[in-house]
Amino acid sequence: MRDGMIWALVIVACVAAGWLWNEWRRRAAGRAAGTRDRADGRRPRSGRGSRTGGPGTDRPGRGRGDGRTGGDRAGTGPRGDRTATPPRPRGAGRTGRDEPRPGEIWWADVPYADGTGSKVRPCLVLRVDGRDAEVLKITSQDKSDRDDHLPIPTRDWDPDADHDSYLDVSEPIPVALDAFADRAGTCDPDLWRGVRRLSHLTG
Repeated sequence: MRDGMIWALVIVACVAAGWLWNEWRRRAAGRAAGTRDRADGRRPRSGRGSRTGGPGTDRPGRGRGDGRTGGDRAGTGPRGDRTATPPRPRGAGRTGRDEPRPGEIWWADVPYADGTGSKVRPCLVLRVDGRDAEVLKITSQDKSDRDDHLPIPTRDWDPDADHDSYLDVSEPIPVALDAFADRAGTCDPDLWRGVRRLSHLTG
């Protein structure tokens, strides 16, 4: 009888030792995986997997289309000159016979003055020379306090606008002809005559 009890205790001890050994190995493996995750910059795995999605997770936004809504029709935010938007395809909707001419208003990919990028916006074509044109940019922001901006009526070329825009007459900006996308219309005749009388723009 005593021998049977001894053997039973030995068997129980062996089973308990095996369970403890397996539990120790499982926990050691879990700690090693968590250390690797932290070293790789990932969240440690836990419980039922490592899902990092769900509420509060940043997700890519949807595409914005051609970026011609609101403001200067080149962004989805407030009316501003430097809303980041993807430019429209160069030369979209144009043929070889449909080129910008002086006095016309076009949508074009106009570079920033500081060279940091460009923005699709309306502009007034001042002159065309070879493969480039010189333009004056148009903004929908209120520039009534600036001497280098003139009001430009929008009724003839932007019927969706709820107020007139402003023409920047500070300096012409060179734009490649293949950066012009769509012809919007023509400049107000009185304003165009006034622009042509500005010596720094006609010299």
